[in-house]
Amino acid sequence: VQLVESGGGLVQPGGSLRLSCAASGFPFDHYGIGWFRQAPGKEREVVSCISSSGGITYYQDSVKGRFTISRDNAKNTVYLQIDSLKFEDTAVYYCAASPVSVESWYIPGIKEYIYWGQGTQVSVSS
Repeated sequence: VQLVESGGGLVQPGGSLRLSCAASGFPFDHYGIGWFRQAPGKEREVVSCISSSGGITYYQDSVKGRFTISRDNAKNTVYLQIDSLKFEDTAVYYCAASPVSVESWYIPGIKEYIYWGQGTQVSVSS
C-alpha cells in the first residue's frame, strides 16, 4: 500500500498550489480520502475529505471557498487545489485513506484512516 503526496512548495500569500495524492495497493475506489495538515507544535487536523465516488465532500471551515478536493478513480489519484493561500496554511499536508464511508452526516475520524502518505510541505511566506 502506498499513498504518495506531491505538489507542495513555497508560495507567497494569495498564491495557489495543487497537491496530488497517488494511491496504490488497495481498492482505491472503495475508500474515502482525506487531506490533513500539521503545523509545527500543533495537532494534525482534517482539512478536507471526499467520498469513494467523489460525490460527497467536506471542508474545514477555515478553508471553505479556498480549497477544492477532487478525485480521479481511473488514475487512483486525489487532488487538493489550494487557492488564496494564507500564512496560517503553512503545514505538512498528508493524504490518508479510510474504509469508513464519507457521508453528508458523518466524517471519518482521524483514527479511521488506516493508510497514510509521507506528507508534503506547504510553506506560505512573503
